[in-house]
Amino acid sequence: MKFIPEGVIPAVLLPFHEDLSIDYDGYRQHLRRVCSTEGLSAVTVNAHSSEMASCTFEEQQRVLETTLEEVGDRLPVVCGVYSTGSLEAAKIARMAEEHGASALLVFPPEPFITGVQARPEMAYAHYELIAEASSLPIIHFQYALASGQGLLLDHLMELADRIPSIVAVKDWVGEPQLHERHIRQLQGRSRPVNVLTTHSAWLLSSLVLGAKGLLSGSGSVIADRQVALFQAVQRGDLAAARDAWDSIYPLSEVFYSTPWVDMHNRMKWALHVLGELDYPAIRPPLVPLPEQERRKIEDALERANLTSLPVLTR
Repeated sequence: MKFIPEGVIPAVLLPFHEDLSIDYDGYRQHLRRVCSTEGLSAVTVNAHSSEMASCTFEEQQRVLETTLEEVGDRLPVVCGVYSTGSLEAAKIARMAEEHGASALLVFPPEPFITGVQARPEMAYAHYELIAEASSLPIIHFQYALASGQGLLLDHLMELADRIPSIVAVKDWVGEPQLHERHIRQLQGRSRPVNVLTTHSAWLLSSLVLGAKGLLSGSGSVIADRQVALFQAVQRGDLAAARDAWDSIYPLSEVFYSTPWVDMHNRMKWALHVLGELDYPAIRPPLVPLPEQERRKIEDALERANLTSLPVLTR
């Protein structure tokens, strides 16, 4: 039976050395700690949180291989597919299946900015090439319409009709009313398409609307708290859900403040403060956080009562 994405799926970070080469030992330690969390349904790699835009094809392949070595026998692994061109995206999808990934998270290619809402056939063609290259289940990454890269709801429904391997949508549409519409219509189809929220700045509100799961970079830091929140919402225990959200809120406020381009940069600094990352390096064009921002993160960790992380060995 193929993997159907639902539940709590953290997207992990990717540590670098000071020379900006990948710190694979540090990555293995990070993976082991995140994936030791009880209640996860999968883990995502080669995504925004792991700075895949700055990684070569060969690096993405080795990251996936390393992930599968560490956790592939315990959790399904979702591999990101990010490329400006559809042919390269198909190549990544083929590689992911050959190496043993359980699903693909497909990002919109940059040319979508110039007119995908007027020419949805661009999206249909992009996904057709990926689906021809790989039989893995696909999670479509839905961006905000204002970004130019998000698809209209009618186009999402048509895309799901054309590409049966699309089984979920990672929804980052950014509008609560439209987000709820996505949840109701996509999950209400005769062949349902699960909605995984990535509205981590308002996660409690999003989950209460009925999303089947969440896929979030902040799970690299607080996967256990996300599990507690998701499970409380699934039980209909609003008091427990509010308590779980209260434990997340200080970090949500600082991780997802403007500019959003620094969200995973901030998470790396948090894990550096907590002792998991030796060096919180990011690759250009990202730049280091200013001192004032670092202090805000440290204060948020204290307010969230997050002062340490478990250190695991093989």
